[in-house]
Amino acid sequence: MGQLNLPDGAIAYIDRAIVVYTIEANPTYFSALQPLWLHYQMGNIELITSELTLMETLVMPIKTANTALINDYEQLLTASEMRLIPITQTILKNAAHLRATTNLKTPDAIHAASAVETGCTLFLTNDAGLRTVPGLSIVVLKDVLNA
Repeated sequence: MGQLNLPDGAIAYIDRAIVVYTIEANPTYFSALQPLWLHYQMGNIELITSELTLMETLVMPIKTANTALINDYEQLLTASEMRLIPITQTILKNAAHLRATTNLKTPDAIHAASAVETGCTLFLTNDAGLRTVPGLSIVVLKDVLNA
């Protein structure tokens, strides 16, 4: 099994999958993500995500009325030192450009545009389709596990 390469000073964008795997302790990916959270807690890296991640992660717990899970997601995304990036018109225009030039779906294009806009040096995901985004260093978690 490979390991996440997280250089000190990295600005890492994380998408919905990374947050869900962590909060819900996914048996396949949870342990592989521990170096990410350790580096983050030690202040060695900065973590960024879009406000879109908040919406995406809350859908299922709201649907199932799982208040504890709702609180866990909100605690991580809104009450921690993680930067939650608003979806601005600039991000939406850049996302539209990505949609027009790649095969990304709208949510992925918004995440990618948010990462580019905020100068992220890494993008952690489990979606290999994001590799089509120019200028982003994409780390696909399942590839790390298979390395």
